[in-house]
Amino acid sequence: MTECKLCNTSSLYISKTIGVCLECIRQRPKEALSIAMEAHKQSRAAFGLPEKPPKDPKGIPCNICVNECRIPEGETGYCGLRKNINGKLTGVSSEEGKLSWYHDPLPTNCVADWVCPAGTGAGYPQYAYTEGPEIGYKNLAVFFQACSFNCLYCQNWHFKDETLKPQTTSVHSLVSDVDERTSCICYFGGDPTPQLPFALKASRLAIDANKQRILRICWETNGSMHKGLLDKMAELSLQSGGCIKFDLKAWDENLHIALTGITNKRTLENFKRAGEKINLRPTPPLLIASTLIVPGYIDEIEIRNIAKFIASINPDIPYSLLAFYPYFYMTDTPLTSKTLAQKCLKAAQEEGLKNVRIGNIHLLA
Repeated sequence: MTECKLCNTSSLYISKTIGVCLECIRQRPKEALSIAMEAHKQSRAAFGLPEKPPKDPKGIPCNICVNECRIPEGETGYCGLRKNINGKLTGVSSEEGKLSWYHDPLPTNCVADWVCPAGTGAGYPQYAYTEGPEIGYKNLAVFFQACSFNCLYCQNWHFKDETLKPQTTSVHSLVSDVDERTSCICYFGGDPTPQLPFALKASRLAIDANKQRILRICWETNGSMHKGLLDKMAELSLQSGGCIKFDLKAWDENLHIALTGITNKRTLENFKRAGEKINLRPTPPLLIASTLIVPGYIDEIEIRNIAKFIASINPDIPYSLLAFYPYFYMTDTPLTSKTLAQKCLKAAQEEGLKNVRIGNIHLLA
């Protein structure tokens, strides 16, 4: 049991790390966020990352993501990848990145496997090798070792150990691992957003080297990139039969900040922008959404509002509700219950979404 530092309510569904309850985040956001942001400050200091996006008026601007850092001399941007040395940004580029990768046999445990070509054969024969799951083929899973958010429940937080290390990998080294049985490349992490120049170049090189066959380009992202970069991502996915999977972490902006440290305004704008391109290729779906149901924080109200937003763009957009596992700085938060998951599923369906499911059900309590 944890006691909310504002209203003194005690509950199993209040994270000791965040320190405040959902009701206070919604009703007393200024006070609640001053408490929650202390957790973000501590979690980032543990990895040597900036407490918040630098905004030095004399700093060098970086506009790749929503944080729009202005990086002072001798310091790094929020993601930890770029440093201002003698008035120039050094670090990752379109040629060098911070990443790792592996081949994953298809069909794989992907957010989109229930609607994408690899998992279902959607778009066969133009975008899929088989009419059903692409057994015998593989996905090149590319993990980027940095992020534009700071989720306190990050399921892949170990990448933070690598972010500030100087070692990088060339774009050609990644592309050389695309072989004849690779039917899709999926960028995730961390998040691909801070290293999109690298990912976009890698994608173009891989497609150019495999012009006579199917090679889909897919993304799993928090959606915080510059809109111009989103357009380039969408173009590659549309042409190749790939998809863009947005993790819509919360609807309420204050709740989103409490959980991730960053606003969701850019994410929602970009999701709508990508949604406007759906009719260019209805099958397989270009855009897919998911939300992690974090007990005590992501409730039916959040899911209902997210679902209403998605449906207003296109009710056919697939939406996956994911079970939560306690991790990183929120190990005291319980597993998602079957009851909560079913309530969230019903709420999403009631808002008009036609294609909703509960994912990773093996984690439900």
